[in-house]
Amino acid sequence: MKKGIQQRLRVTQGEMKMILATAAILLVMVLVKCCSGGGKEEEEVVVEEPKVDLLYGYDRSKYEIHEGVVQQGQVLSSVLDGLISQSRINRLAEGTKDVYDLARNIRPDKNWALFMTVDSLGTRTPSHFVYEINRLEVLHADFVGDKITARIEEKQQTYVRRKVSASIESSLWNALVSNDIPGALAVEIENIYGWSVDFFHLHEGDTFTIIYDEAYAEGERVGIGMVYGAYFKHGGRDYYAIPFMQNGKLDYWDEKGGSMRRQFLKAPLKFTRISSKFSNSRLHPIKKIYRPHHGVDYAAPVGTPVVAIADGTVSVKKYEKGGAGYYMKITHSNGYVSTYMHLSKYAKGINVGTRVKQGEVICYVGNTGGSTGPHLDFRIHKNGTPIDPLKIPSTSVEPVKKENMAAFEQVRDKVMAELQGEGTHILKGDINPNAEDLVYEDSRLVNWNKDVRRNNMFDALDKL
Repeated sequence: MKKGIQQRLRVTQGEMKMILATAAILLVMVLVKCCSGGGKEEEEVVVEEPKVDLLYGYDRSKYEIHEGVVQQGQVLSSVLDGLISQSRINRLAEGTKDVYDLARNIRPDKNWALFMTVDSLGTRTPSHFVYEINRLEVLHADFVGDKITARIEEKQQTYVRRKVSASIESSLWNALVSNDIPGALAVEIENIYGWSVDFFHLHEGDTFTIIYDEAYAEGERVGIGMVYGAYFKHGGRDYYAIPFMQNGKLDYWDEKGGSMRRQFLKAPLKFTRISSKFSNSRLHPIKKIYRPHHGVDYAAPVGTPVVAIADGTVSVKKYEKGGAGYYMKITHSNGYVSTYMHLSKYAKGINVGTRVKQGEVICYVGNTGGSTGPHLDFRIHKNGTPIDPLKIPSTSVEPVKKENMAAFEQVRDKVMAELQGEGTHILKGDINPNAEDLVYEDSRLVNWNKDVRRNNMFDALDKL
């Protein structure tokens, strides 16, 4: 009996020796492989970190969160009533004043969120308050002890490259709306073509094509970015706009290198209608007699901003009872003087002797003096002689310099090729080598989201 047990023990001990010897050999092989650096590298095992659910950059799991939308008539104290003490609300109002005066500027329909920490005893302490100022800017207020630290952060923007074309049927604005083109582009188009295209006399059949970046934040269209080039056919004439850097400034030029800018703007205000034109014999609306009207009346709501049509110096700023009402004059170069009448008020800092820039807001449309309705009476004199503002001659400013022409022509050829549906995309770096890189989205997905919002899901899927 003992002999059998000993035999079994001897076998077991032998097997154990073999196991230990094998393990030792394997260990040596591993060490040699690791130390030698030869052989095939082992694939690195990547362990994915668990995704964190963030709200305004804060981990949702760490806070008790109260969210809401500011209602009509609410102020900061009523928004946070019952969530934090009045003393903390006062501290929040005071602590954000220098960054964004929350107490004064809180507005209806704006999103807000309060982040509270909860300890083991159930005590709730405010940690962060967030308020969406607009679609791009967010106010962050952090509760740090008895103090508030505040900052404004911008939402990350992504861009979609667009090339759109449209035909004018009634107005530029209606052409944009009917083609789902952002209204902000109207301002850019007018800024580019404000010297060459008369937007008060657009013709049915006028067309335009424009290449630009459309900006998105959190899936919502929030504006536009760079305009890479444009083409406007107006009154049978072709107007190209080519972006190019000269003297460190980005501006727009025609295809020959002439500046799109002119000595005078076409009009001193935006998106209005002309209610009365320049005339040597017009029936006065109040006195009911025929008399000269050496100006152009632009009908517009009270408060509409009015800009200087050219660089100059304010020479007159006064009130005339029963006549021009509040009015001002600007003296320009080459004997020109522009006059702006029936104003509601002047822009801040505008006084006699003030030097103003072309396009700078100088005053606001009103209904003062001898006026039958809100409008701007705008006049131009040349060496004391009245001239029709709609026919004012306007010379171009400095063209592309000779030493820059070769670089300009490279940009121009790319822009015009893309406008005509040929060639490669013009890039921001082609125009400005110091431009920041942009994050672009797949435009198909943006279009799909847009179509889904219009309840055209099946059509959207077909497009993809």
